[in-house]
Amino acid sequence: MRRRFVIEAVMVATYGQLLVPSRPVDFVLPYSTIMELYDMKDGADPVMDDPEEDAHVKSKIKELIAFFEDPFNRKKIERALQMPWRQSSPLLLNDRIQFTVVHAVDNAQYGEYFDPIETELLLTSQKLSIPLLSDQFEFQDKLLEAEVPVQVYDIEDYEFAVEQGITAADFETRNDI
Repeated sequence: MRRRFVIEAVMVATYGQLLVPSRPVDFVLPYSTIMELYDMKDGADPVMDDPEEDAHVKSKIKELIAFFEDPFNRKKIERALQMPWRQSSPLLLNDRIQFTVVHAVDNAQYGEYFDPIETELLLTSQKLSIPLLSDQFEFQDKLLEAEVPVQVYDIEDYEFAVEQGITAADFETRNDI
């Protein structure tokens, strides 16, 4: 059974260990996080503090952009963009990794507390009843403070989340608590 996680596209480029899971994984990406990749690729601001790491991550960002721009993948993404909250067909990276792009729509439900990308991430997690992966402690803390009903895993706990992950039924039960 494939484990599903909502995640920002840049984290896939930044954390190489995400691409070598012990079980099949489906990364669910709000489309806006893919668009952020273009800003990061062309932007003057470094993605990483270390210049060598920054160059490496930017090359991975370019590879990920090329993957999404592949005509077959691009067509799947464009179909998903025709309607709010529509999911693309799976974009297969390899036998263990696939991506699903979601045309997430920020409905300003959490707009005062979270930025638009964060809002789309948490709404996608809620709407699809799947956990969220994040490396941002401040975001995780805000989720707890705002009592947002989403399951979040720190990126450092990724392998645990893949191995011990929860099912959609478990997630819904935990939301009721």
